[in-house]
Amino acid sequence: MSEIILVNVTGKDRTGLVARVTGVLAEHGVNVLDIGQAVIHDYISLGLLVEIPAEHQASPVLKDLLFAGHELGVEVRFRPTTLADYETWVAEQGKQRHIITLLGRKLSAAQISSVAAVCAAQALNIDVITRLSGRPSLSSPSRTPRACVQITASGRLADETAIRAQLLQISTEMGVDISFHVDDIYRRNRRLVVFDMDSTLIQAEVIDELAKEAGAGSEVAAITAAAMRGELDFRQSLARRVGLLAGLPESTLEKVADRLHLTEGAELVTNTLKRLGYKIGIISGGFDYFGRRLQTQLGFDYMYANQLEIEDGRLTGRVLGEIVDGPRKAALLRQIAAAEGLRLEQTIAVGDGANDLPMISIAGLGIAFHAKPVVRRQASGAISDMGLDGLLYLIGIRERELAE
Repeated sequence: MSEIILVNVTGKDRTGLVARVTGVLAEHGVNVLDIGQAVIHDYISLGLLVEIPAEHQASPVLKDLLFAGHELGVEVRFRPTTLADYETWVAEQGKQRHIITLLGRKLSAAQISSVAAVCAAQALNIDVITRLSGRPSLSSPSRTPRACVQITASGRLADETAIRAQLLQISTEMGVDISFHVDDIYRRNRRLVVFDMDSTLIQAEVIDELAKEAGAGSEVAAITAAAMRGELDFRQSLARRVGLLAGLPESTLEKVADRLHLTEGAELVTNTLKRLGYKIGIISGGFDYFGRRLQTQLGFDYMYANQLEIEDGRLTGRVLGEIVDGPRKAALLRQIAAAEGLRLEQTIAVGDGANDLPMISIAGLGIAFHAKPVVRRQASGAISDMGLDGLLYLIGIRERELAE
């Protein structure tokens, strides 16, 4: 009868270590049932679950492994596994898997411990922990540091709402963004990302900037803030705000556009997504004049926004066509996905205001970016203290891959 043995190799990593260890196993006709490896600061932890065929004895295999470990300067340990235990482990491989991503300027042991404790309380087993961000320098620290860890956990959740609430509480209290979603085939096959524009792609609410030029800055800004918090109907609030722009010269649009600044990471995230073959779009409750400029500048494939009515070189205080409000944003996301032959599970939506919730809620991955509390509570992921390039980590891209 064959024997099943778990082999653990730990110690200083070196080139050729895996080749030597598996070479010993190969000499004895051993089958590898499972294998995993992690290297942290040049220290390796290699695990192999092996089957030694009935025609071979375990003792010579283990003896040769110990000798190889001595030559390599690593520790080799063994643990026999019964066939029943192995088959139980095999039967558990269909467990649902979840991805939990921690994102911040830096990560502390307390933050990771709190998230791990929530996983344990929810009967989720942490299978893999991967660092997606680069190695931080302590002697020459970055002015915009990034730290990101991705946790893969398995198990069936009794109450997904509860774990989301617990993770949100940790996020709020400990100052770390935490994304939680199911690990499925769509997570690795997303092909469309749509962004809100104002306070997402750019560091301003355009309508507030236009209102400053019209002498109604404070009044419009107050209405905008209430609308983004979900306290006012978006269509009605837009009509009120645009009405206060009546008579503003058309040339003001260019004046305001010239002083707008891109959000940190906007160019990196759009360039990277395009390079990886994603389709990208703008779905904005703002205005198409500014959206078209961004579309040209950053290479967006789609752009939808509201159109200001202009007569005799001045704004009339009205909007033309169908208003791009919350429901319209969701409809446009569906429309673009259909045009690209994609399922909604393959889409990502990023926004900050309450009017972004409809598209965030139907996307495969909805991201609240520097968002109002009402948005953060309902989004599956959040970026609160970093630039838009934080999105790349949330979709599983490692920092080293950005330089390739």
